[in-house]
Amino acid sequence: MAIVMRLKKILLVIGVVASYSLFFFLTFLLINDWYTSETFEIESTHWYLLVAMFAWLLASLLLARSLAMRNHSTFGEEGKDSTPENLNSEVLINSIVDGVMLVGSDGAVKIFNPAAATITGWATQEAVGLDYKSIMSFFDPKGMELAANQNPITECFSSAKPVNHDSAIIKNHTGKTVELDLMCSPILSKKNSALAVMVIFRDVSKQRVEERQRAEFISTASHEMRTPVAAIEGYLALAMNEKVAQIDPSARSYLEKAHSSTKQLGKLFQDLLTAAKSEDGRLSSHPVPIEVGAFLRDVTERMRFVAEEKGLVVRYKPSNQPSNVIDTTDKGSPGRVIEPIYYVLADPDRMREVLTNLFDNAVKYTDEGSITIGMSAGQGSVIISIADTGPGISKSDLPHLFQKFYRVDNSDTRQIGGTGLGLFICKQIVELYGGKIWADSVVDKGSVFNISFPQLDATRAKELIRQDAANKSPLDDSSTAASANPVSSNLNDSQNNV
Repeated sequence: MAIVMRLKKILLVIGVVASYSLFFFLTFLLINDWYTSETFEIESTHWYLLVAMFAWLLASLLLARSLAMRNHSTFGEEGKDSTPENLNSEVLINSIVDGVMLVGSDGAVKIFNPAAATITGWATQEAVGLDYKSIMSFFDPKGMELAANQNPITECFSSAKPVNHDSAIIKNHTGKTVELDLMCSPILSKKNSALAVMVIFRDVSKQRVEERQRAEFISTASHEMRTPVAAIEGYLALAMNEKVAQIDPSARSYLEKAHSSTKQLGKLFQDLLTAAKSEDGRLSSHPVPIEVGAFLRDVTERMRFVAEEKGLVVRYKPSNQPSNVIDTTDKGSPGRVIEPIYYVLADPDRMREVLTNLFDNAVKYTDEGSITIGMSAGQGSVIISIADTGPGISKSDLPHLFQKFYRVDNSDTRQIGGTGLGLFICKQIVELYGGKIWADSVVDKGSVFNISFPQLDATRAKELIRQDAANKSPLDDSSTAASANPVSSNLNDSQNNV
């Protein structure tokens, strides 16, 4: 179609040029004939030719106009091709199905497309020129308006960096709550300051409701199923108890398999319940200052027996210095080294849950060698690492490790089994305290799982510890307090190690 139109244009140009040339040539002949004639008369044939050429020229012009109009209706306004470089920016923005809003440095709305008007309930003519806070105020899940420093648009202006919120909550023009998936991108000046912010958002209220319904169903089902599964597990354990029942070896093997499968089923229900709670914000959390070195020592000591049963060496590396590695399975190890003191703010039970999950994975997938628990700090973060000498993980699997129900598909994982929820839960817990989790791995050499938490200032940490101690009831049992927060009991000991 484009080639045919181009050929028509070429032929039309040739025809018009030829018509003009003949018209002016005949005009010249007529003038010359008239001027050389003694009677100043023009032959009638010349008149006929002139009129014919004039008619042909007029027809060519009309044809050109007709093709131009057809080109206009086929390819767009002003006869331009609908290529990206020729399309009007306003047409492009208005055709986007997501809401688009441009906010200037003065906070006024400069661009507001029809989709944005539909989502917010504000007409485009009303919104343009208004302060964006009048149109888009953000709220927390409890309905309280967010502070100015928590506003994603304000945050984008101040940081001059993109800001993404996949669960932003606003109230539209009629007061109805709307949940948005929102991205703010700054338009930078030469000095890298934000001149304006482009806000792109979509209404995800329906999807969020469906997600909450699914999570609620999983949570309820998992909670209800745990009770009968726990009862079955208990009865099977009693049946295998020689003091309760006498069974032959063949039947015992069947009961042991049933008991193992029941425990795995109970673990699945517990993981499903924890995952559902972590997604909808119902996961219980009581963050306190944790001295990471003392905490890791305690956790390592508790978990090393599982590795020793498999013949693995467990090492604790409290800093980046190779000389600071402690072999916890070596009874002759000095056990005390000079190590730095780092604090983070997290729930000790949740943090222990993450480390236990990662350590158990390292033990399950490592047949021989060692597991090293490390600690380091830098750029305002404390990094905890758990390294193994297992089979490693391929690069194609690394980006998906922390997705729900994802499992690496190989012979080892098929034999070991699992729910595919452990790493997902770890990620949810770590992010609850502003941290990050990632993995590095080399096939046939091993894997390293890293956790990064924001570092808590030592002065602030000690102040929070004093406040926590002052708020505790004197009736609290000391052993109960120590089990709830093992860091407090190990804090002084870890400081003596320095």
